[in-house]
Amino acid sequence: MEVQKTALYNYHKNLGAKFVPFAGYEMPIQYSDGIVKEHISTRTFAGFFDVSHMGQFFIEGDQSLDKALEKIIPADLSSLKLNQSKYSFLLNDNGGITDDLIITRTIQGFSIILNAACKNNDIKQISKYLNQSHKHFLDSELSLIALQGPKAAEILEKLIPTVSKLKFMNGNNFLFNGTKVYITRSGYTGEDGFEISIPNNKVEILIKLLLGNKVKPVGLGARDTLRLEAGLCLYGHDLNEEINPIEANLKWAIAKKRREEGGFNGWEKLKYILDNGCSKIRVGILPEGRVIAREGAKIFSLEDKEIGKITSGTFGPSINAPVAMGYINVDSSGIGNKIKIEVRSKKYDAKISELPFYKKSYVK
Repeated sequence: MEVQKTALYNYHKNLGAKFVPFAGYEMPIQYSDGIVKEHISTRTFAGFFDVSHMGQFFIEGDQSLDKALEKIIPADLSSLKLNQSKYSFLLNDNGGITDDLIITRTIQGFSIILNAACKNNDIKQISKYLNQSHKHFLDSELSLIALQGPKAAEILEKLIPTVSKLKFMNGNNFLFNGTKVYITRSGYTGEDGFEISIPNNKVEILIKLLLGNKVKPVGLGARDTLRLEAGLCLYGHDLNEEINPIEANLKWAIAKKRREEGGFNGWEKLKYILDNGCSKIRVGILPEGRVIAREGAKIFSLEDKEIGKITSGTFGPSINAPVAMGYINVDSSGIGNKIKIEVRSKKYDAKISELPFYKKSYVK
């Protein structure tokens, strides 16, 4: 299969990007400043991310669309207001997560941001629940740019007036350079920020203006350290179709009404777990010292019993310490509980931590 490139590929090259294959795309992992500087500049000022590899999927239809999508998405879509977004999932018959997503109500129906590696399978899964009156399409003519950081609103307001009035997880259409763009106040870093859906032929103009406002480009490397400090899951690592939202500590993302009434894939299984508890759960982990526990590292009790596995691990530049997430036996998951992690056949001390590791700075 041919590796795909985003509309900004050549622009990234000119900015000194180092590329890696990711979800079928050639994507920048870092620029000349390096991952740590990109991370810090996002936390202290602002950074922009090309996330155009993700799927921008649009579904158009009448009110019957709400009920169709609620069979596989456990959000309360009927209460979702125009231009409001929700974090949710696609679920299989066992309640496993086949993808996590952001769904937004639009005038025509819904837009859904899908993970790049999952988007083709997601569309097949969603399509099974739609009827002939529901139109759907993946728009490859649009780029998606994330602008994140404490100065993001101030900077974007200069370019697109009134955008700073958006509330968290809400969006709207705006004019930029004579073209309609759709902007939501959201992101994947733990910082305030925006995601900008913009035509491919206008995206370079936006990037030049952001660079002119001293915004740094940020690659996948710092995107990962930022999201992990914020305790956010990465599909294919912290989430997969064998893991359900209760185990993932994401019960909050299933609407209370939906938890009680059901009517979606895997509800019976999830209802049983809600009533009786689960055997494992996602937790934050702080290794002692400087050791970094990567995905797959085993977790042990102090009695040397294997009790879980790491799913994500890195060094957190904002807290100047290693951080990790993983799944652990529920009876060992108490905050502050001391554990051991195995790295390169040697065991190291660690403890269970609250999530997030870094306090989120979203604007409500």
